[in-house]
Amino acid sequence: MPYRVCFVCTGNICRSPMAESVFRARVAEAGLDGLVEVDSAGTGGWHEGDGADPRTVSVLEANGYDCDHTARQFRASWFARLDLVIALDTGHLEALRRLAPTSAEAEKVRLLRSYSRPSPEHHPSRSASHAPSDESAGHDLDVPDPYYGGMDGFEECLEMVEAASVGLLAAVQEQVEGRAA
Repeated sequence: MPYRVCFVCTGNICRSPMAESVFRARVAEAGLDGLVEVDSAGTGGWHEGDGADPRTVSVLEANGYDCDHTARQFRASWFARLDLVIALDTGHLEALRRLAPTSAEAEKVRLLRSYSRPSPEHHPSRSASHAPSDESAGHDLDVPDPYYGGMDGFEECLEMVEAASVGLLAAVQEQVEGRAA
């Protein structure tokens, strides 16, 4: 049975499809196709059935990622089949944990940037080797919503997603290898 990861943002047209595309590429590069399934959803259904925001598609394609996407809303029933639910900001984290049917399923929800290793130039007060926990870092770990801004916000979003994907891949790979043992 594959290890299942779902990325969640607000409307499932900007941040979560971007994270899904980037992480799917990382999974393929690591040779984990078939062992890890990746998808995404939104906390709300405003954009259900729509494709990804054209700016998301543009930034992804310019950086060599595929983006074949149809927006959908996250459902509480999905927790049972998912191994990891990745929230793009603290608002999503809180909403998803409230939606979880059990406390064990609420524990499956993590912030994407909690997997990042902050660099000293971006966070001078933090050691580069310390990744803060979801709870202690709060909004410092949010991937800002680029929807109401320009292309630079989408490019910044991609940088954050790519940086966090390295640590997330390592954590998922460890889980997949643990299942095989």
